[in-house]
Amino acid sequence: MLAKPENREEAVAKLFQSVGGKLIAWYLTFGHHDWLAIGEFPDAKAAASAVLAAAGGGSLSDVETTIAMTAKEAFATFESAAKAAKDFRSAGRS
Repeated sequence: MLAKPENREEAVAKLFQSVGGKLIAWYLTFGHHDWLAIGEFPDAKAAASAVLAAAGGGSLSDVETTIAMTAKEAFATFESAAKAAKDFRSAGRS
């Protein structure tokens, strides 16, 4: 990037769009991580496809992803988990 500086935001946006996603924000950061990209994807497969495509080029390492849920999505997830938990028995419990 020093020998030939590039604004990678457009490339990342196009990559996300190619799998049905949308780039919300892209940041250069200081600290443990050097970059932060925030995107929305239709599903985990699309998000993973974008990350794998970017990492496959060899210029990324130690990639971390985090799924974020809206309050509405979290509520629906808690409801689903509550239903599933009713019929689940933890190991070692009768």
